[in-house]
Amino acid sequence: MAGRGSAGIRERTYPDGRLEILTGTGLSAAAGLNAYIPMLLLGLLDRYTSLVQLPPEWAWLSNGWVLAIIGALLVLEIVADKVPVIDSVNDWLQTVVSPAAGGIVFGSGVSPETVRVSDPDAFFGSNQWIPVAIEIGIALAVHLAKMSVRPVLNATTAGTAAPVVSTAEDAASIGLSFAAVMLPVLVLVVLAVAMVVLWRVYRRARRRSRPADVGL
Repeated sequence: MAGRGSAGIRERTYPDGRLEILTGTGLSAAAGLNAYIPMLLLGLLDRYTSLVQLPPEWAWLSNGWVLAIIGALLVLEIVADKVPVIDSVNDWLQTVVSPAAGGIVFGSGVSPETVRVSDPDAFFGSNQWIPVAIEIGIALAVHLAKMSVRPVLNATTAGTAAPVVSTAEDAASIGLSFAAVMLPVLVLVVLAVAMVVLWRVYRRARRRSRPADVGL
C-alpha cells in the first residue's frame, strides 16, 4: 500500500491551488455522473499504486472491505442505470448519494488541509467549508442534469437510448476521474466535450419527439 502523505494526489501540492481545484472539480463532476467510479478509482490507486496518497483521514477509502462494497454498489449502479424506468428510480436514489460522493472524493483527492474538520466551529466559522460546498454542488448539478435528460431520451427512443447513454456517462466519469488524478488541466476539456455530447444527444431526442407531438 502506498505510504500516507499530506497530499491526496502524490507530488501534486500546488502553491496557487488552481490545479488542486481542477482535481477536486473533476472528481466531483465524475461523482455526479457515477457516484462510485471516482471513489473506487482513488481507493484502488492508493492501495495498489504510488500515484495517490490518501490523507490519513480518508485512508478507509482504500480498505479492502470498503473497496469490495463500493465495487458491488458500482455493479448494481451500472446494471440499474441501463434499464428504462429503473434508471429513473435509481436517479432519484442517487440524488443523495452523488453529492455525498462528490464531497468524499474532493476531500480525499486534494490536500487534506482544505477539508480537515478537527474543530467544527472553526471549520464553519472560516472559509474552509466553501470549497467543500462548491464541489458537493457540482456533483449535484451534474447529477440533476443527467437526471433531467434521461426521461426525455427514454420517452423518445422507447428506452433504447438508456444503455447507450448510461455507458457514455460511465465512460465520461472514468475519463474525468483519470484526468483529475493524472493531468488536472484536461478536466476542463473532458467536461466541455461531455457537455457538448450530452447536449447534442438531448437536442436530437427532442427533435425526434416533435412529429409525434404534432400528430396527437
